[in-house]
Amino acid sequence: MPEVIFPGPEGRLEGRYHPQKERDAPIAIVLHPHPQFGGTMNHKVVYNLHYAFYNMGFTVLRFNFRGVGRSQGEYDQGIGELSDAASALDYLQSMNNNSKHCWVAGFSFGAWIGMQLLMRRPEITGFISVAPPANMYDFSFLAPCPASGLVINGTADRVAPPADTVNLVNKLHEQKGITITHQEVEGAGHFFEEPHMDTLINSTTDYVKRRLTETSR
Repeated sequence: MPEVIFPGPEGRLEGRYHPQKERDAPIAIVLHPHPQFGGTMNHKVVYNLHYAFYNMGFTVLRFNFRGVGRSQGEYDQGIGELSDAASALDYLQSMNNNSKHCWVAGFSFGAWIGMQLLMRRPEITGFISVAPPANMYDFSFLAPCPASGLVINGTADRVAPPADTVNLVNKLHEQKGITITHQEVEGAGHFFEEPHMDTLINSTTDYVKRRLTETSR
């Protein structure tokens, strides 16, 4: 998989870019968990999501937020990381002008950043939000949430308790014109240790494939 370096707001950002041969393939970016708690683009959940999208025919980019790996800059409380994600999407779009579908997937801290990116970028057609830390971060900016997506979390998640995720989903369900699909993986912790990783990836794949065949958002 080609390693790429692309310009971010604070200098270079390091990523892994996996293009399809088809010029109009859908595109997706995958966002990693918290930089200060060991989150990188090579985290197992991020890596597996990346390949799930690639195997569905997407051109995929995952990258390290500022200050992680070879990405320049330093941690910026999520503000700078949102700008990094926007730069990553710009880079991905610049190489894939003909793409009709644009998806964002994020895990934990990355899910929070991904949902904010959704608010800024109307071209995003769908999202996967894995274990969104609704207990730690304010998701009230999703008013209204502009695209339909899948929220997936484990019932044994001690980092982002399931009750907070349910509250978040219930708020999103009240909004018109979009559909939020919520799935809880029985017995899974925050990091979807085996055998729960397979469930996470299969659920993501089933959901995205279904959405790609539908015409509505």
